[in-house]
Amino acid sequence: MESRSFTRKGANQISEIANGIVDPVLARRAGINTALLGSWEDIVGESFADCTRPEKIAWPRRGDLAEDGGHRPGVLTIACEGARALFLSHAQGELIARINGFFGYPAIGQIRILQKPVSNAALRRPVPKKLQGEKARHLETLMEGIESDSLRRAIERLGTAVLSRSKGPSGPR
Repeated sequence: MESRSFTRKGANQISEIANGIVDPVLARRAGINTALLGSWEDIVGESFADCTRPEKIAWPRRGDLAEDGGHRPGVLTIACEGARALFLSHAQGELIARINGFFGYPAIGQIRILQKPVSNAALRRPVPKKLQGEKARHLETLMEGIESDSLRRAIERLGTAVLSRSKGPSGPR
C-alpha cells in the first residue's frame, strides 16, 4: 500500500508555527534560537548534557564590529551545576569549536559560565531502549558506509527511536 502525505497545501506543522513565534523572542531577549536549544545535548555531549543549559548570547554592538567590517563572535553564557563548572571551563575550547560547527561560522568566541541549578528533565528526550536481534542487525545494515562519527550517532539515535516503535525490522506495513 502506498503511503499518503497528510499535509495540505498551506498547512504548517505546529512546531514551525511555534518556532516562528518563539525564535524572534529568544533572539531579542537572549540572542539564541530554538535550534541551538534543541541540539544542545548533541553539541555538548553526554558529559555536560545533564548539567548545562545555554542561557544567552551577548552579541557585540554594531559600533563594536571588527575594523574590517566583518563579524565579531559573541559571548555565550552557560548555566552549569556546581563543581561541574570547573570541568566545563577546561573544555571551553572544544565546546566553542562544536558550537561554531553547529552554527557554521565563528559565532562564539568566548564562554561565560554561571554556576546555578539546571533542570533539563523537562527538555530531555526519552532515550529509547537499545535494539536487539533482527532490528539491531537491520539498523546496522542501513548505516553501512556512513563514515562520519557524528552523523552515524545521529542516524543510530533516529533509527533506534523509529525501529523501537515498529512491529518489524522495516517498520509497520
